[in-house]
Amino acid sequence: MASNTLQRRGLMFILSSPSGAGKTTISRMLLDRDSEIQLSVSATTRPMRPGEQDGVHYHFVDQTEFDRMIANDEFYEWATVFGHSYGTPKAQIRAGLKEGRDYLFDIDWQGTQQLYQKDQQDVVRVFILPPSIDELRRRLTGRGTDAPEVIQARMDRARAEISHWDGYDYVVVNDDVEACYDQVLEILHAERMKRARQTGLIGFVRELMKD
Repeated sequence: MASNTLQRRGLMFILSSPSGAGKTTISRMLLDRDSEIQLSVSATTRPMRPGEQDGVHYHFVDQTEFDRMIANDEFYEWATVFGHSYGTPKAQIRAGLKEGRDYLFDIDWQGTQQLYQKDQQDVVRVFILPPSIDELRRRLTGRGTDAPEVIQARMDRARAEISHWDGYDYVVVNDDVEACYDQVLEILHAERMKRARQTGLIGFVRELMKD
């Protein structure tokens, strides 16, 4: 945070969307253009891939350690996907929030629900929708990497994910990626300015009111 701004509490900024609606693109744009937000680093039991660094891309742990963390309630949210476990550790993020750091979460509606149940005051939930189902299918097909049956499975899953839109604080339609990014950034800026997060306001106002 800049030295001339009031101290504030950070937030956990969640972006969710069905595959192909633009969540990953918007996430990358935020990370590239906004220096005050950083990607939440998850713990995982999957093997490290070439080029990955422990503590940068993931916290790599074995299943025994992951299970210990679950038992000790050390995760905001966790899930098992394709045989590997993923979870969001609490300790580092809670310390960062107190220092005014913002964390970006690229997670689905189930992870969002878990995170919100653990820490409602710090969570901001944004859901990104495609402009139409036809456009979503066009985007998925345009990747040219998936067979027709895989695309159909993604479309079916997308409809299921879209049904949870009302579990979010904000819903943005991604018809144009730059316009969508601008709307998401407006939400982030407004949430940062909420009175409840401006922890430096009390002292600042008391100084203003001194005789």
